[in-house]
Amino acid sequence: MIASCFAADEKSAIARLRGFCQQKAADYEQQRDLPAVEGTSRLSPCLAVGALSPRQCLHRLLVEQPRALDGEAGAVWLNELIWREFYRHLMVYYPNLCKGRPFIGWTDNVAWLDDKSALQAWQRGQTGFPIVDAAMRQLNATGWMHNRLRMIVASFLVKDLRIDWRLGERYFIEQLIDGDLAANNGGWQWAASTGTDAAPYFRIFNPTTQGERFDKAGRFIRHWLPELAGVPEKAVHQPWLWAEKQGVKLDYPRPIVDHKQARLETLAAWEAARELKTPSPGDEP
Repeated sequence: MIASCFAADEKSAIARLRGFCQQKAADYEQQRDLPAVEGTSRLSPCLAVGALSPRQCLHRLLVEQPRALDGEAGAVWLNELIWREFYRHLMVYYPNLCKGRPFIGWTDNVAWLDDKSALQAWQRGQTGFPIVDAAMRQLNATGWMHNRLRMIVASFLVKDLRIDWRLGERYFIEQLIDGDLAANNGGWQWAASTGTDAAPYFRIFNPTTQGERFDKAGRFIRHWLPELAGVPEKAVHQPWLWAEKQGVKLDYPRPIVDHKQARLETLAAWEAARELKTPSPGDEP
C-alpha cells in the first residue's frame, strides 16, 4: 500500500512539484490543515530520499507563483519548507539534539509516566479519541501522516498521556516514509515544548476540539475508523457519548484518559520541572 501512495523517482517528484505549485500552492494556506482534503504538497518523501532538493522547490514555486516572496500565493508553503531547513541547521550547531537532548534544558526534569499500555494504545490507534486514532492508523498503513495530525498526536502523547516525547519521536522515525532525523526531532520538540521556538508548555491541544475544527464532518475519521461508520456526523468526535445515549455497544474503545484532568496534571508537572534548580544536560546542547 505504501508503494502505491508515493512514487520515489525523480521524474514523478518533479511532476508532483510542478502540479502542486501550479494548482494548489495558492490555496495551501486555506487547505493545509484539513486532512480529508489533499491540500498539502505531499513532497516530504521526495525531499527525504533526495529525489527533490529545497532549491528545486523554491525555484519551481517562484516560476509558478512569482509573488511568493512578497507574502502572496505560496508564501505559507515556502515558510514550511524553511522550517525543515531550520531544523537541519539546528542539528549542525547543536549536535546533541540528535542524541535525545532537549533544546530547553529544564524540560529534561519533567516527570514522564512509564505507561506501556497507553503507549501501545497510541501506537495502534486505540486511544478512544477518533482524530488521534485515525491519524495513527493512517501512519501505520501508509507510512505518512498529515502535518496537522502530526501535531495533534504528538501533543496527545506528550501532554495527555505524559509519555516521553522521545518515544514518539522514535516510533515516527521507524514508521515514516518521509522520516528525516532533523525534521522529526524538531517537530517532536516543538510539540513537547522542549525545543527552540516551540509551543509553550501550557499550550495543550484538546483532541476532541481539534477533530471538530479540522475534520468537522468526520470524513477523514470515517475513512480510517470504519467501526464508526454508523455514528452520526455530530457524534463522531465523541462516539462514546452517543453510544451511551443509544444504548448500543461500539467496537471502539472509550477514551483512555480524561483530557481535562490530564491537562491539569501536565501543567503541574511542567511547572514543577521548571522550578528545579539542578541544571539538566540539555542546557548546553
